[in-house]
Amino acid sequence: MRRAIELAQASVQRGGGPFGAVVARAGRIVAEGANEVTLARDPTAHAEIVAIRAACQALNDFKLTGCSIYTSCEPCPMCLGAIYWSRAERLIFAATRADAAGAGFDDDLIYREIALPIAGRKLASTQSMRDESLAVFRAWASSPVRREY
Repeated sequence: MRRAIELAQASVQRGGGPFGAVVARAGRIVAEGANEVTLARDPTAHAEIVAIRAACQALNDFKLTGCSIYTSCEPCPMCLGAIYWSRAERLIFAATRADAAGAGFDDDLIYREIALPIAGRKLASTQSMRDESLAVFRAWASSPVRREY
């Protein structure tokens, strides 16, 4: 955890966001990341995403089986989803999302929006071409080269 916090502090000093993350397995750091949103001009470059991508490359796998993810702050919904998708074994965080909101990072808006029906969300959303998209799912389901997540 100390390393995740150090990464967050270093990010602030570089002009990045105040977040850091570390992926560890068997007591060893596999990969680490700091928030690069403003520096990389990429809204998905959160510390957890950066660390997960680096860990997957280092382990040559899209799953982080047996890994723990240490973050300087409770993950936002995007990062929490990525942590679940990575199949990490454990999440350890320092500051809470309420602490982040107090610093101007309001992830609670997204948490609230996710719970709403699509029609009730602030983001205008329209469904289109469902049948064509379902055909792609059928193709994937019957593909002899597919890899299960």
